[in-house]
Amino acid sequence: MSFIRKGFLAVCLLVIAGCAPMEVPQAPEGAAQPPAQLSERRAAQQFVDVVETVEPVVERECRRRTPRLNCDFRIVIDDRPNQPVNAYQTLDRNGRPIIAFTLAMIGDVRNEDELAFVMSHEAAHHVAGHIERQRQNAATGALVFAGLAALTGADAQTLENAYEVGAVVGARTYSKDFELEADRLGTIIAARAGYNPLRGALFFERIPDPGDRFLGTHPPNAQRLEVVRSTMRAM
Repeated sequence: MSFIRKGFLAVCLLVIAGCAPMEVPQAPEGAAQPPAQLSERRAAQQFVDVVETVEPVVERECRRRTPRLNCDFRIVIDDRPNQPVNAYQTLDRNGRPIIAFTLAMIGDVRNEDELAFVMSHEAAHHVAGHIERQRQNAATGALVFAGLAALTGADAQTLENAYEVGAVVGARTYSKDFELEADRLGTIIAARAGYNPLRGALFFERIPDPGDRFLGTHPPNAQRLEVVRSTMRAM
């Protein structure tokens, strides 16, 4: 994917200018203060720089690990209003991988290492085939729950409800494992792109900790940081 640098930077500035910065809780008195948020221009410039640097590495790593996979990544800005700090990976109708960043995410990251790590993490979801694996898990869960309900002589509505619940449970069963897999591979990609994954993963220290909830979608932040550290030690 190629960008006309000046035009893309101008677009970034326009969309970020309309985005209110995320409210980050204040650190306790005497504690180390987190880095300040970047200006709109610097955030836009940083986004362009990181995309141009990380994307070729992502595509090269994707083709090396999964040569039959579509590795022509498209990196976009989700400029819908009032979206939270978020980045996500999806596929278009032709199976092309998309990595999307909300305006709040672009404005909230404090440095290039954080942005590069998030981008590499989302790309890793595609390289690891997590969307397809999640779909398979959802389908299996739906069939299992619907089958169990059928054995009890459930009516049509109950069967439909069981199918829907089973799909949710199935989709979430391995979601924490998928996140940790993406953290491992994302660490490798970010490092090979010339960034510091350890510094980038400090982003986890500024977001709410999901804890270790049953059927939660993300693992505890401390566990994710340890995965990054252990991956770096092994490199």
